[in-house]
Amino acid sequence: MAELTVVHLLRHGEVHNPKGILYGRLPGYHLSETGRLMAETVAKSVGGRDIVAVYSSPLERAMETAAPLADKLGLGITQDVRLIEAGNLLEGRTAGPGLALLRNPRNYRYFWNPLRPSWGESYPAIVQRMRSMIDEARAAARGHETVLVSHQLPIWAIRMAAERRRLWHDPRRRQCALASITTFTFDGDRLVSVGYSEPAGSLDPGPSVPGA
Repeated sequence: MAELTVVHLLRHGEVHNPKGILYGRLPGYHLSETGRLMAETVAKSVGGRDIVAVYSSPLERAMETAAPLADKLGLGITQDVRLIEAGNLLEGRTAGPGLALLRNPRNYRYFWNPLRPSWGESYPAIVQRMRSMIDEARAAARGHETVLVSHQLPIWAIRMAAERRRLWHDPRRRQCALASITTFTFDGDRLVSVGYSEPAGSLDPGPSVPGA
């Protein structure tokens, strides 16, 4: 009989960010009221599953997303820096509408290589740390399910790697909405499927600040 282990990658909920800052790894960015409702909705949706551990990026928005689910399951939250947002040299700048950040001449020096990308942590480095985290969490939860709360780019990058797709991409085409769940199912050590769901999709206000 197959021994299935399920790893759920949960993106955090909506963040209170009225100034439209590209906040990246900056501290002090918490969930909005809608974001908190998203986290509660996810907890109700998956709280009855065979989840034996909850891990989270140490950033506030991720921890606050993990909290309702951990409470419902009666579990603690294990923080792990491998789940943190991708590093970004534009962190702290105002994103502006549409592609305003990319069109600002002051930022051109960062965009010389979109394949790496040159403005932040490399895609291979993101994949390496996420894969390490997933492997460790999977081994600890063998035969059960586990949840890892992270951020859009890290989740998307490891999904692209798992599906053997190229890592460089158009950020607008990522399938990783706020409070969405990307699910990896393993048979032993072998990845057998990748799934995606949006349990709080009805609450998603639409496109958010990049790097969230």
